[in-house]
Amino acid sequence: MDVELRHLRAFLAVARNLSFTQAARELSVSQPCLTRSIQRLESSLGSRLLDRTSRIVSLTPTGQYLLDHTQRLLAMLDSTLNAVRNSGTLRLGFSWLLPDPWAQQAIADFESSTSCQVELLRRDTPTAGIELGEVDVAVVRRIPMTKDVVVIPLFEEPRVAAVSITSPLARRRSLNWREFKDWPLVVNTVSGSTRPDDWEEGGAPEQVVTCGNYDEWLELVAANRGVGVAPSSTSRRSHHSGVRFLSIKSAPPICVYLVHSPNAQHPLLGAFLESAMVNTRQGME
Repeated sequence: MDVELRHLRAFLAVARNLSFTQAARELSVSQPCLTRSIQRLESSLGSRLLDRTSRIVSLTPTGQYLLDHTQRLLAMLDSTLNAVRNSGTLRLGFSWLLPDPWAQQAIADFESSTSCQVELLRRDTPTAGIELGEVDVAVVRRIPMTKDVVVIPLFEEPRVAAVSITSPLARRRSLNWREFKDWPLVVNTVSGSTRPDDWEEGGAPEQVVTCGNYDEWLELVAANRGVGVAPSSTSRRSHHSGVRFLSIKSAPPICVYLVHSPNAQHPLLGAFLESAMVNTRQGME
């Protein structure tokens, strides 16, 4: 059957517009060329797809059937081709500090084995850009509430406390997890790793100061609006003159996850996930 993609795309354009003039304009071809493509398609299929007069274009029942099925198939084909076309870059989302040294090593190993470059994109959303289609895979420290993502647990990080240097707590070396109910807790409600429901019943902080991203969280702690809780990597990589980090006794760890869309199209996503898991296992050895 001598049917080419250009014939199908010509048919879809006419079927959507119900006008040869508008379809030709959409495809940037001449009307005679478009007419020949439709005639070639109908001849190859042995069926009339369009009823046309000098003024009106309409779909035959066979044409409607072809439209319903071909439109979906070509959309899938275009999505696949775009994924291959963009396979030279994989977009990794994060909402704040990537865990180290895991992230740097996983990225380096993936780029070395695939020649694909990882583009790092900060997105202050619960899934670090997955739900907006802005990234291919993302690192998060809380399981998103949405069910429209695949969640892959990686490893756990210890928690540390962040306090203002003007707070009396800054004179201490450590805090106990059960003590936090006595102080306001600064919570990044969008992408933060710690919330009141992380404490057992009766032990959660009674007062919560909310914000929407990591930078606001850090500044609220520095201003002594409350105490913050974050992964231990924060204490190594955040250098704010107004904040001091303390260890926390008896605190449950924070889990790090990779998330991606169940409909993810990037052809090298599997290779990145494998690199991530290999470096996770090596870090545990």
